Amino acid sequence: MLFGPVAVADAEGAILAHGVHHADGRFPKGRVISTDDVATLTRSGIETITVARLESGDVGEDEAASRIAVRLAGPHLTISAAHTGRVNLFAAADGLALVEAATIHALNRVDEAVTVATVPPFTPVLKGQMLATIKIIPFAVSDSIIANLEWMLAGAGPVSLAPWTGLSAGLVQTILPGTKPQVLDKSVSVTAARMAGIGGDLLGEVRVPHAVAPLTDALRTTGGDILLVIGASAITDRRDVIPAAIEAAGGKVLHFGMPVDPGNLLLLGTLDGRPVLGLPGCARSPKLNGVDWVLQRLGAGLTVDASAIMGLGVGGLLAEIAGRPLPRALATALPRAPRIHGLVLAGGFGRRMGDGGNKLLRQWRGQPLVRHVVQSAISAQLAGVTVATGYQEGDIRRVLEGLSIDFAHASDHGDGLSATLKAGLTALPDDIDGVMVLLGDMPRVTAAIINRMVAAFSPADDRAIILPTCGGQRGNPVLWDAAFIPDMLALTGDNGARTLVAAHAALVCEVAVEETGVLLDVDVPDDLARLD
Repeated sequence: MLFGPVAVADAEGAILAHGVHHADGRFPKGRVISTDDVATLTRSGIETITVARLESGDVGEDEAASRIAVRLAGPHLTISAAHTGRVNLFAAADGLALVEAATIHALNRVDEAVTVATVPPFTPVLKGQMLATIKIIPFAVSDSIIANLEWMLAGAGPVSLAPWTGLSAGLVQTILPGTKPQVLDKSVSVTAARMAGIGGDLLGEVRVPHAVAPLTDALRTTGGDILLVIGASAITDRRDVIPAAIEAAGGKVLHFGMPVDPGNLLLLGTLDGRPVLGLPGCARSPKLNGVDWVLQRLGAGLTVDASAIMGLGVGGLLAEIAGRPLPRALATALPRAPRIHGLVLAGGFGRRMGDGGNKLLRQWRGQPLVRHVVQSAISAQLAGVTVATGYQEGDIRRVLEGLSIDFAHASDHGDGLSATLKAGLTALPDDIDGVMVLLGDMPRVTAAIINRMVAAFSPADDRAIILPTCGGQRGNPVLWDAAFIPDMLALTGDNGARTLVAAHAALVCEVAVEETGVLLDVDVPDDLARLD
């Protein structure tokens, strides 16, 4: 890759290395300089800019990141589109992150141009949260480097997710004279919360005297995929009450002790093919401890044996970590995919078609125009899709039957585009981060385009309004930070939210695409022919 300053007159086709302010606004870093851009920069009195140019054998940053991400990702992950050389891997379900640390270390030692960052192995995550990010540092990297990394990743992806299996547990607590009922009650509620945090259930609880015989009977009759035992007195030896009762019930003690603090006195056994855990006293606390680490692995369907427990020592000193929340709280703190909701505007009259019909119902490639748009939105990485109707609402609903969408109706759609927009906005969920506003007459907008725009969305980095461009011309759809919804609800007449773009130019991010579909809407009959 070539890199350095060049005369603006010679910069066409090069990648802008640093953002440049000009007379009409600003060109961001990474923009491919067009003929019009050269004219704009020249008119602004700018003579030299710093650029990058790909050479033969180079792979652009987005393609390179995407190629690595496909090989890196294992089961139960979703892969974001690439933006500025970055691709993120997200959890497709709640569960436990699995990371082959040795492989990640090896990848990061190949070349400084390629970086892979992940969450720690066995981190509990929620659906939509980030497990890994791939970032290409320069604007391009040699294809030989990427090919080498692909060869290293020829097997199963080293980053994956083990979803929670819905584990059920039975709890047995032993009591001694003086054991306080409120302590036992708290243990039940804490254990139930722990099981819920791994997608499981606490089926029930039994209380018996702290002696081998009654505990043996309780172990034989208590249900659940696993058995949990909290003793009134901590286990101090393999011959103590709890391990003795497991063996008396016909089970086996597999391991006693764990290199995790709090949690050292955990006991692992088996009875009738079910794991049995003799829990240490820290299990009565909601704070993170070694019990969580074992339950998380069991809850994700992973094998827990003596070897697995003895391998928990590195990182196992939890006692000095400030604030040790339950697994679900830990997962909530992780980065996640933005919750972007799709809003398809399908309420206009389409008078310019000239036949009195609804243009959105016109057929293209065997389907109504609006169905193409909605299907693309459903296939994209959006949290949900709402269709805002107006004119001929019943017909629009009919042609969208069978699709997993919500509807909002603008009874005042005759007041203009803003009426349909506002009806849709007021129907959106409260917990979204942004809204992708799509026009129902733009059937060539694909899921891939939508995904690229979602990947670019980052209000924290001043990328709060995302616009697609083709050949330097801005198009649709538009992705808006949810913070703009109140302003959009204040719009009137037949204008969309484009007036807000100029007012917040510093927060606009353009995503260049080659697909002309972002510029093609259907207003007149001849526009249908232009789609092909």
